[in-house]
Amino acid sequence: MKVKPSPSKGKVVVELNPADDRLLESSSKVAGLAASPFKLKRLLVPIDFSACSKKALQYAIPFAEQFQASLTLLYVVQINYAVGELGAIDVSMLEVEMRQQASQRLAELVRDEVRKRVPSETIVRMGRPVTEIITAAKELEADLIILSTHGYTGLKHVLLGSTAENVLRHAPCPVLAVREHEREFIAT
Repeated sequence: MKVKPSPSKGKVVVELNPADDRLLESSSKVAGLAASPFKLKRLLVPIDFSACSKKALQYAIPFAEQFQASLTLLYVVQINYAVGELGAIDVSMLEVEMRQQASQRLAELVRDEVRKRVPSETIVRMGRPVTEIITAAKELEADLIILSTHGYTGLKHVLLGSTAENVLRHAPCPVLAVREHEREFIAT
């Protein structure tokens, strides 16, 4: 441990070494503070670029900061194959273009929202969103999935399904579902 004078008058800077972790643990026990029972190291945040999914990212960033975890932003390109009036569509070319656009938008989102506050990476996958989110969570050994739900009910729920609901049912880890219209608990 090193103690140095701070540029601010009357304050000091304390630099700790990795070996000083035991000191912090014992001091928190003396102060009556219990260590968090949660060990979150990797958070998965599925993004569809809607305002609702960006809200889920706003929840994920403070979680990652608090637990010193990394974020993985996942976008799933879902292509509905169809033949146009003018003939067949070059699907492979379309997939490459959609993948590139998604990668660029994810990079912009990381730059504008995450801003190097926590370690982050982006992944673009092709397929059905529910399947790809669950598969990514397993492969990455995610500790928590933070995703958005639009809260559709009735006919919209029947027609569009609920990605969030299906992820909740099949995820290999806990899921925090952020609703579009809810009471906020993030301090801005």
